[in-house]
Amino acid sequence: MPNIKSAKKRVLVNNKKAEQNKAIRSEFRTAIKKVDALIKEGNLEEAKVALSAAFSVIDGAASKNIIHKSNADNKKSRLAKRLANAEKAKAE
Repeated sequence: MPNIKSAKKRVLVNNKKAEQNKAIRSEFRTAIKKVDALIKEGNLEEAKVALSAAFSVIDGAASKNIIHKSNADNKKSRLAKRLANAEKAKAE
């Protein structure tokens, strides 16, 4: 445990920020899982709505530097592609 006052504060601030980052990361992972689950169930209309919500959450995580912007773009692209493939398969 640190002895210097500023070092003690850094420990507290770092722990608080780690909790906030963990919550944001959890939220964006949950949003992705929700879209995937809806696609597997075949609820494509609900999946489209969840997809736009997931895009928002993913962009928020990228803007807060929880994930890199390129990583966010890749995740959004893959999600959109999964939904498009599901729609294409359902149409056939």
